[in-house]
Amino acid sequence: MIKAGIIGATGYAGAELVRILMGHPSVEIKWYGSRSYIDKKYADVYRNMFEIVEDTCLDDNIEELAKQVDVIFTATPQGFLGSVLNEKILSETKVIDLSADYRIKDVATYEKWYKIEHKSPQFIEEAVYGLCEINREKVKNARLVANPGCYTTCSILTAYPLVKEGLIDANTLIVDAKSGTSGAGRGAKVNNLFCEVNENMKAYGVATHRHTPEIEEQLGYAAGKEITISFTPHLVPMNRGILATEYASLVKKADGSYPTKEEIRAAYEKYYKNEKFVRVLEDGVCPETKWVEGSNYVDVNFVVDERTGRVIMMGALDNLVKGAAGQAVQNMNLLFGLKESEGLELVPMFP
Repeated sequence: MIKAGIIGATGYAGAELVRILMGHPSVEIKWYGSRSYIDKKYADVYRNMFEIVEDTCLDDNIEELAKQVDVIFTATPQGFLGSVLNEKILSETKVIDLSADYRIKDVATYEKWYKIEHKSPQFIEEAVYGLCEINREKVKNARLVANPGCYTTCSILTAYPLVKEGLIDANTLIVDAKSGTSGAGRGAKVNNLFCEVNENMKAYGVATHRHTPEIEEQLGYAAGKEITISFTPHLVPMNRGILATEYASLVKKADGSYPTKEEIRAAYEKYYKNEKFVRVLEDGVCPETKWVEGSNYVDVNFVVDERTGRVIMMGALDNLVKGAAGQAVQNMNLLFGLKESEGLELVPMFP
């Protein structure tokens, strides 16, 4: 059995990790770390775990906790892991970080967008960006995995095949994304109160959202050059889900024509045909958040707009599963040589 520990176990992503790992046949959760609920029974924080989890929450002393487990999941705010990670910890256990501390390779870019100083930049180069569908082989040999977040996972996977194949001009990419409120975390914030969110929809972080450079960096690798995109997130009044609608100009072929619908579908099939968790929908079917809720699936599709010479790409996922905890477990499975989908055979919930 793989012994796992979770720091930040009482946040939304941490709680989803607990839910998934409780059903994983090869994992035992050894401890539940939480700065906010030290010595409180986990089941008193999340009553859905009554008579399922008997443990109490420990503090977040990662150096002591690392000695007890094979893998640590850090579902913590930005800056936490970066401030405590050291070589001793990485020599004792593998770490899967759900924050952004090691996702961006350029430390100056990280500090500019996140407005904090990185305390352990020496580990940034080593960290593997844990988007399994793209970096599967690198993940297998990692000590430190930078687990992508919900907006980035959805945005990248939706456009990746067309960027990789050079079918779109990546510098024209516009990402319009919507998120449920759990994406903002469990902490009390005025902007996330029921009366603020209910019957409302709003854009935020316009032209300044900190996931922008992460999407640019990863799609830049696919394009083989640096790219600049427009990314606008929106908050919508639902618990879970990400829906990304993306627009980009198609690249004309040598004969002056645009790539056909068949050529674009062939690109998606090339990269995702054998991917368990990326579902390319049938022609004319648009992704919806309700059809991926509670699962580790990403649904993607596209429409070619011949009138404008653009393609409209769409993707949907559950922000707490494939956008956080499920993806982290997928990475863990790769790290320990397990079947990649083990513990993640989660049928989407409906209604």
